[in-house]
Amino acid sequence: MVAMPYPVSLTITPLLAARNKMTTAFRLVLAIPHLFLVGGIGFSMVFRTRSDNVTSLGPETGLLGVIAGALAIVSWFTIVISREHISGIRAYTRFYVRWRVRALSYLMLLQDQYPPLGDAPYPAAVTIVDPPGERDRLTVGLRIFLAIPHIIVLVFLMTAFWATTIVAWFAILFTGRYPRGLYDFGVSALQWLVRVECYMLLLIDDYPPFSME
Repeated sequence: MVAMPYPVSLTITPLLAARNKMTTAFRLVLAIPHLFLVGGIGFSMVFRTRSDNVTSLGPETGLLGVIAGALAIVSWFTIVISREHISGIRAYTRFYVRWRVRALSYLMLLQDQYPPLGDAPYPAAVTIVDPPGERDRLTVGLRIFLAIPHIIVLVFLMTAFWATTIVAWFAILFTGRYPRGLYDFGVSALQWLVRVECYMLLLIDDYPPFSME
């Protein structure tokens, strides 16, 4: 029996040599608009009020991601009650994920081309296959608990990713190349993250694999 492919997959055009050293050096600064809108990995948009109370705008998701998270709560109720994922909510969430994949590919040094603000062709893309048939009420109802093992793994995986990306950042600045092994690890880490996020945002019901492939 041939295993079915997972319904969330990334397509990233490899970019290893002839890298743009200038944009790499200032990548965090250049990515700020995208960080604010669709978030990053390990970043927090924090503001202080006059009373010094700290307010966070979704540490990983940005403004558009906060909306996607709120809509996921609405979808949780509609799916559990009626097995319906409202088409407008699903379309918005897919739009957010597509934008986030492009922005993260740029932030993670996987691409040098500046990502579009919105939908447009880009050498990093995500494919999300709609769940066949009716939605699984049980796994949707328990979604946050089912995702806990992946969340724990992602904490360590993203920590390792940032460590390797620092090495890659220096490698690009000095040699103009992204080491292939580190690049492949970054792509795999991003794919794992996006699959879990799609699962948490209720776009799919298939449990994400514990795999770097």
